[in-house]
Amino acid sequence: MKLPVSTEWLLHCATSLAQLEPGATASAAQLADYYDLPAPYLAKQLQSLVKAGVLSATTGPRGGFRLARPPGEITLLQIVEAVDGASSPYECREIRRQGRGALPAEDCLGACVLAVKMAEAHRAWRDSLAGVSLADILSELPSSAPPRTRSLLTGTKDFRPRRQSPFG
Repeated sequence: MKLPVSTEWLLHCATSLAQLEPGATASAAQLADYYDLPAPYLAKQLQSLVKAGVLSATTGPRGGFRLARPPGEITLLQIVEAVDGASSPYECREIRRQGRGALPAEDCLGACVLAVKMAEAHRAWRDSLAGVSLADILSELPSSAPPRTRSLLTGTKDFRPRRQSPFG
């Protein structure tokens, strides 16, 4: 299964927004600059997360996007489905009933075994994503990541880059 590139963008943007201080926002332009992405297209994609209730958006000079719920209540599946929908990427077209190799109707009374296996795989994939929240992702980031993200994304001053010793 191949997901659109916008899925990666929104997973990263939601993770970055989860690293901000409560109530803080980042604009689509800030997020686009942070990841070197096209701002108009990213803004449109971020709206899909607002519509899904993953993000909230505010307008005005200090407006932007922020998580609509705590990170522990937002799963990767919710983000993926906001972008890509919930339908299975596999659609059985019953080609086992076509062509020279067509099976007799009595052999096709049950579901196609391949369709069944693909549906099982899709459910397992969805279950896996549903079991991972943004809080889980944050817990696996290096401790330096949230301050760095806050500093570079919103300009807050809580990030101090490590100084390199002149002695190596």
